[in-house]
Amino acid sequence: MFVSNLWQDYRLLDASDGERLESWGGYTLIRPDPQVIWKNERRHPLWKRADADYRRSKSGGGAWSENSLPASWTISYRDLRFCIKPMGFKHTGLFPEQATNWDWFSELIAKANRPIKVLNLFAYTGGATVAAAKAGASVCHVDASKGMVAMAKENAALSGLASAPIRYIVDDCRKFIEREIRRGNRYDGIIMDPPSYGRGPTGEVWKLEECIDEFVALSAKVLSDNPLFFLLNSYTTGLSASAMQYMVALRIAQGRGGRCVADEVGLKIEQTGLCLPCGSSVRCAFN
Repeated sequence: MFVSNLWQDYRLLDASDGERLESWGGYTLIRPDPQVIWKNERRHPLWKRADADYRRSKSGGGAWSENSLPASWTISYRDLRFCIKPMGFKHTGLFPEQATNWDWFSELIAKANRPIKVLNLFAYTGGATVAAAKAGASVCHVDASKGMVAMAKENAALSGLASAPIRYIVDDCRKFIEREIRRGNRYDGIIMDPPSYGRGPTGEVWKLEECIDEFVALSAKVLSDNPLFFLLNSYTTGLSASAMQYMVALRIAQGRGGRCVADEVGLKIEQTGLCLPCGSSVRCAFN
C-alpha cells in the first residue's frame, strides 16, 4: 500500500461504522467513508467533541451539522500550503492520501536535471499541481469546474507559486486532450484523477470502468518522446489496482521503457495503527 505518513497538519484519528474521525489543522471533522465497514468501539474522546459532522440525507446529498468551523483555513504539508473549505458533498478541497504520490513524482522531477512539462487532468483544487510546480516543473492544470480551478490558484499562491509556470484551463479533459494532439503539444509527465461517474459538456456519460481505457490511450498521444512519469488514480470501488496496472502497462509503458507499480493508497489510523484504504494508484516511471 502507498501510505501518506508524513502529514503533521492532517491526522486520521479513528474510523468506525462508515465514518472517519479526522483532524485538519486542529479542527476535528467526522465524515462518511464507505470503506469503513467495521464497527469497532469509538474510544477516541473527539468522537463526541467534533467541530463538524457531515450527515447524509435520506433524500440525497447531505449537510454539515454541529458546525463550528471557520469558512476556510490553511494546512501545510512539507513546504506546501492548502486552503481547506468544507463543501456540500463532504469534501474539504483536499485528498490527504495523495501526498504519497506527490512525494513520488516530485522526486522524479527534482532529479530529472532537465525542464519538465506536466499535465494534470481532472486536477481539482491542485494538490498535485502545486507539488509538481514546487519540484520545478511547468504545469498545465485542467479541470471542468471553474470554482475548483480558482481554489487551485489560491493554493498555488499560498505555496509561494503565484508566478510559477502554471497554466490553468477550465475545460472538459477529453476535449482538451484532443486539441493538444492537433496542436502537437507534448508533456513529460501526466497525472490523472478521473471521477467514477460524470457527464460531459454536451450530456455524454462518463463511467470510469467503461471510458478509462480509451481515455488513457488517447492521453498517451500527448506524452513526449522522453517521458518521465505517468500517474493514474482511482476511487472507484470494484476497479482493482491490478486491472489499472495492466491497462497502463499496455497503453503507456510498453514501447516506452516504462515500469509500472500499482497498489492501494492509504492513510494510517492513529487509534489502531492500521491503514484505511483510500483508492488505488498506478505509477509508471520511465528510463
